[in-house]
Amino acid sequence: MKDENIRFYLEQWNQDLFDSEMYWKAQERWDAIAKPIDGLGILEEIIKKIAGLTGNVDVNLDKKCVLVFCADNGIVEEGVTQTDSSVTAIVARNMANGTASINRMAKIANAEVKVIDIGVKDPINSDRILNYKIRKGTKNFLKEPAMTEKEALEAVKIGMEAVRQCKKEGYQIIATGEMGIGNTTTSSALISAYLGINPEQLTGKGAGLSQDGLERKKKVIVQALQNYGLTNRKIKDGETAFQVLCEVGGLDIAALTGVFLAGAIEQIPIIIDGVISAAAALTAYRLCPHAVNAMIASHSSKEQAQQAVMEEMGLNPILYGNLALGEGTGAVLLFPMLDMALEVYRENATFEQTQITAYQNYEKDTKKQ
Repeated sequence: MKDENIRFYLEQWNQDLFDSEMYWKAQERWDAIAKPIDGLGILEEIIKKIAGLTGNVDVNLDKKCVLVFCADNGIVEEGVTQTDSSVTAIVARNMANGTASINRMAKIANAEVKVIDIGVKDPINSDRILNYKIRKGTKNFLKEPAMTEKEALEAVKIGMEAVRQCKKEGYQIIATGEMGIGNTTTSSALISAYLGINPEQLTGKGAGLSQDGLERKKKVIVQALQNYGLTNRKIKDGETAFQVLCEVGGLDIAALTGVFLAGAIEQIPIIIDGVISAAAALTAYRLCPHAVNAMIASHSSKEQAQQAVMEEMGLNPILYGNLALGEGTGAVLLFPMLDMALEVYRENATFEQTQITAYQNYEKDTKKQ
C-alpha cells in the first residue's frame, strides 16, 4: 500500500456509535413485560444490544440475509485437510444454486443467501455468484505470506461494501458464512497468534481429519507461526494484527473482517457463525475494539479456538450443539430464536396491563450505579 497504510484505515474505522441510552430503554421495556426478570436470558441481552447498536428501542429484524464468502487456501498443499481445493468450487456452486445446507436452513428462517467468490481457485461458472475474486486462492503460508497487504485490504473493503449494500437493500441483520477448504487451519493460526496460545491447544479436526491428520495440521501451524515470529506473544495492536492476517489468514476471513467492521459503522448487527467467522470477528476486534458492538455470538462449535475467541471478546454463545458444518448454518439457527424473542418484546402484555405487581430488577440498578 503506497498511498494509504493500515494506520490510515484504523483511524477511519475507529468509531463508537453505540447508544447506551437505547440499550437501557430496551432493558426497561423487557422489565415491564409480565414475565420473570431476564427470563429469556441471553436473548434479552441480544435485543438490548441491537437497540443500542441501531439507536432504536423499536428493534425490527424482519429482513435477514447470510453473506457467504468463498475462497481457497494455499496451505492445503501441506495435507492439512481431508479433501482437496476442488470441493470449494463445488460447494460454492451448490450454495449459489440453492441446494446446500445453508440454503435449506435459511429458507426456513426466511433469510436470503448471498454467495460471494472472493478467491476460489477453480472456476464456478454461475451467474448467481457475486464475483469479487481477488486471486485464485492464497499462497501456502508455511512457505510465504498468504496475501499481500494490498490483497488483504481489498478483501476487507469488499466485505465492508457488502454490508453497505445490504443496508441499502433494507436488510436489518446479517449472518456470516464461508466456504473454503483449509480455512480451519488459517483460523486456528490466526487465533493462536492473536491470543498468544499454543496451536496445540486450539487446533481442531476441522471437517473430519484423522488423528494423524490433526497432528500434521498442528505441526504446520506451529512451524508457520515460528517462521513469522508469532509464538509466545499476544497480538493486540491493529497494525500488527493486520500483518498477521496477511501472513497466515485467508481471503474469506479478510472479507468477513470487513463485514464485522462495517456492522459497527453502519449500525447493523452481524451474527458470528463458527470458528472461521470467529477468527474474522477477532481480527476486526483487534483492528477496532468498537466492532464488538455489532457482534452477536450464535453457537459454540467443536473447535476449541472458537471458545477462546468468545472469552476474549466477552461474548456468550446461546447454542451449544457441537456443530461443525460451516456455511453460516450455526448463525442462521439464531434467526428464528430472535424472531420469537422479539414477539415477546413487542407484543407481550405488561405488568401494568395484567395488574400484576412488577418485579424489581436489582441487577440492572446495580449496573447503572
